[in-house]
Amino acid sequence: MQKQTIMIIEDEPSVREELAALLAGEGYRPVTVTDFTEVSKQVIDVSPDLILLDLGLPGRDGFSLCAQLRKECEIPIIFVTSHDSVGEELQALSLGGDDYITKPYNIPLLLARIRVVLRRRSGGKEPDVLEAAQMKLNLSKGTISACGKTTELTRNEIQILACLMRHAGEIVSRADLIDTLWNSQIYIDDNTLSVNVTRLRAKLAQLGLSDCIKTRRGLGYQL
Repeated sequence: MQKQTIMIIEDEPSVREELAALLAGEGYRPVTVTDFTEVSKQVIDVSPDLILLDLGLPGRDGFSLCAQLRKECEIPIIFVTSHDSVGEELQALSLGGDDYITKPYNIPLLLARIRVVLRRRSGGKEPDVLEAAQMKLNLSKGTISACGKTTELTRNEIQILACLMRHAGEIVSRADLIDTLWNSQIYIDDNTLSVNVTRLRAKLAQLGLSDCIKTRRGLGYQL
């Protein structure tokens, strides 16, 4: 599958390199801007899936660049800036920004916001049925099927299992699972996550998949 491209428009080298390394580690293709003379042309040439944009840029600000880009393309823009001002956040969003995150940013939250904006750009098009590890999860019906049996799941259980199935074979951290639920507007804390995973495991065991969700101590869960 082709990696999604994220363009980083940030003039501070250390922040730019940190973001690029973070995104590459998450499976994205980061592209950094180091020449700020014709940024909009570089954006059009690269045609990224998403832009991370700082407000303070050499020779101009992120507001004017966002306004110019909105005349030329519909690429999603997330402002990542040290400007912690409600007025500036409102201005960024009114100019066509898709989100606004202040530095120092929370890494899991930043990654979650990126996923949400990218998913929104794709129109949220996702299969109604996910298949992995001998299971079929029907998202609209809220059911999980395996070994010829089917059982219903709660909303939390659906979100947790869907996240694990989308990343089947990979380790999914507890923080990422909590972020997934938070972005679905479900408030959940670390202890509540443990309770939900335990209940989910019990339901999977009833379907004959007792060891389906593995705990990777200190890391998270793996399907």
